[in-house]
Amino acid sequence: MSGIINKFKITAGKKFSLNEFDPAYSDGFKKEDAKTALETLVEEITVQQIKLYAANRQSLLIIFQAMDAAGKDSAIEHSMSGLNPQGCEVYSFKQPSTEDYEHDFLWRHYKALPQRGRIGIHNRSHYENVLVTKVHPELLLKEHLPAVTDVKQIKKAFWEHRYESIRNFEQHLTDNGTVIIKFFLNVSKDEQKERFLKRIDNPKKNWKFSAADVEERKYWDDYMQAYEHAIKETATEKSPWYVVPADKKWFTRLVISTIILETLKELDLKFPVLAKEEMDKLEAAKAQLTGD
Repeated sequence: MSGIINKFKITAGKKFSLNEFDPAYSDGFKKEDAKTALETLVEEITVQQIKLYAANRQSLLIIFQAMDAAGKDSAIEHSMSGLNPQGCEVYSFKQPSTEDYEHDFLWRHYKALPQRGRIGIHNRSHYENVLVTKVHPELLLKEHLPAVTDVKQIKKAFWEHRYESIRNFEQHLTDNGTVIIKFFLNVSKDEQKERFLKRIDNPKKNWKFSAADVEERKYWDDYMQAYEHAIKETATEKSPWYVVPADKKWFTRLVISTIILETLKELDLKFPVLAKEEMDKLEAAKAQLTGD
């Protein structure tokens, strides 16, 4: 799996186009082999997480963005199932609160960043501020921005400044030891329709369905354009995007787990080596315990 990661990795946006990515792609892998492969990946990620936690020098921020029913929740559940909860935190960002609107758009996301040694998972993220707000610019009026009192004032320069803010934010994080992985789960419109219908037909999944989700489908093309622009403007070497095929959930999970594992391996994590003074204390403690 590690050999196909570069098929999905975006580090510069000049030639990027979502049309070049097939949501149903699975590179010849078979579903019946996915379960065992995923279990192995999760076990290896768990080992790397322990090293990350023990070293306490860096943190990992994993961002999930997608259209509704793309499988974010299940991807998080399966790919991160082996992690120690003490070293991992998941934040699901809903609509901003009144307090959130009293601050800049990055404020609530900065508060949710992982501490050193920990993994933070953001289910939706600061990118909503260049996605849903771009499709529905009237939402920006809730931010009480000094230069935006009317939707007509939101021009190209506004979005350029917002992309710049995001790039600077992520650069600051990486400079201070936070490794960032950004996933866009690329589900097709037809597959989303099928998943919505299953939610309606299955009483156990009715709670997952919202009529608002169907309403947003009307803006599908606008969202795809917003995603493409966001990825183009914010994909960098240190903060890459991964456009992951999402029509086949089992393959999505394999890709995500592989990318997380390979990213952690690249950090060359090691358990801390204690100084001689601390080792002497351990030996003294051992002697005391064995003498009891």
